[in-house]
Amino acid sequence: MVEKLSSVFTAAVQIPFPQFSSTKCPEDLSVLYSNRAACYLKIGNCSECIKDCTVSLEFVPFMLKPLLRRAAAYETLEQYSRAYVDYNTAVQVDCSVQAAQDGMNRMRKYLIDKDGSSWREKLPPVPSVPLSAQRRWGPSAPRNTGERTCMPQNAGDTGSNKSQQAKSLKEEGNMLVRKGEHRKAVDKYSASLKLDNKEFTTYTNRALCHLQLKQYPEAMQDCTAALALDPNNVKAFYRRAVARKELKDYTGSVTDLQEMLKRDPTNFPGQRLLQEVQMFLK
Repeated sequence: MVEKLSSVFTAAVQIPFPQFSSTKCPEDLSVLYSNRAACYLKIGNCSECIKDCTVSLEFVPFMLKPLLRRAAAYETLEQYSRAYVDYNTAVQVDCSVQAAQDGMNRMRKYLIDKDGSSWREKLPPVPSVPLSAQRRWGPSAPRNTGERTCMPQNAGDTGSNKSQQAKSLKEEGNMLVRKGEHRKAVDKYSASLKLDNKEFTTYTNRALCHLQLKQYPEAMQDCTAALALDPNNVKAFYRRAVARKELKDYTGSVTDLQEMLKRDPTNFPGQRLLQEVQMFLK
């Protein structure tokens, strides 16, 4: 069945560009190549998957699906540095994609084992994703997942009323945290972020709840989102370090704690946790 689908997509991408709909939309071609890449990945033809994903990204740069599919193909071929770059790029596009976060963590471990502390120096260049392609920066940003985007999008309602609703939901979440009702607080913070996903303290607050609920991957994800908005956020570094420690990513935990202590050298909980995690590394 997968082989048949691959043949269908092969025929589709060979249709001359003008024979597509009158919009002549490059997103159509990008999706076709990305879909055929998925078929190649399913049948284990990683080289052809990489080729199709690369073409797809030439039509529409920074699309999530071809980035993730190419990363998976590179990972299967044990080209871990290239896979890391694609997973990293996907995280820049949308830091809420768990598959990208998990892939980046896996590749980091492989590369540290292979190249030691200098592993970053041996990476290919990591592209800088423009704000227009980053889904976390605003509710009206393009989704950039492969859906057609030829038609103009209506501007979202980002006025003061929406901002006030987000703030109110966040405060409700804070009150629930004080009562120890962390699961309900997560729902409030999530609703707040749907209205305003630029408020980094909402991410760090929700991360705290995830830690209390032992939802460590989700806590790490929220801290990463907070740091994308506020790179010097001490709480985000600390809470992500805690999550990484619980996930046994001790190297990542130490890195976060060292970054936190650069910004707040006298932070006693951070100092204590760093000593504890370093013991695990020994």
